[in-house]
Amino acid sequence: MKLPEPRAKGEVSLEETLMRRHSVRRFTSAGLSWEQVSQLLWAAQGMVEGRYRFRTAPSAGAVYPLEVYLVTCEGIYHYQSQGHELEEILKGDVRPQLCRAALSQEWIEEAPIDIVITAHYHRMETEYGERASRYVHMEAGHTAQNIHLQAVALGLGSVPIGAFHDGQVQKALSLPQDHEPLYIVPVGYPMK
Repeated sequence: MKLPEPRAKGEVSLEETLMRRHSVRRFTSAGLSWEQVSQLLWAAQGMVEGRYRFRTAPSAGAVYPLEVYLVTCEGIYHYQSQGHELEEILKGDVRPQLCRAALSQEWIEEAPIDIVITAHYHRMETEYGERASRYVHMEAGHTAQNIHLQAVALGLGSVPIGAFHDGQVQKALSLPQDHEPLYIVPVGYPMK
């Protein structure tokens, strides 16, 4: 599924997003538009203009070992940076299983979307050996921060989740064995 083109200019300054960013753990039931989803996924790992195929988050040696998944009530999708599109992985709402895999943090099930950042460590190990995991984790942090700041710029809230059972997340999302989960980021409209 081709996503709407991301915007390169927003209405909120970077400084404003930094001032407003905080963890949100209560969401309304309102869904997100495909334009909002597109913008969030682009902020995570989207392609940027230029001669080289760089992405929005820095990566050691431009190796890009991360894979990003979108979880909604409709199913699970794998984000394809190159074409700015989604590949459907599984139909149906697996947010309850994802919630249980993450120690029953109910905001995972409440949020209209969850963005799951996974690592393919071997890509980085081939290039950087024993320092690979350090670089992968740094990149995951960059990617998650981009999501959080983009959420604020869109009038949304988010929360970083790192407490979960890796194997259970992989099973719930039908992830390939070499896509190890690092982050779950629920995103939605904050409850007032």
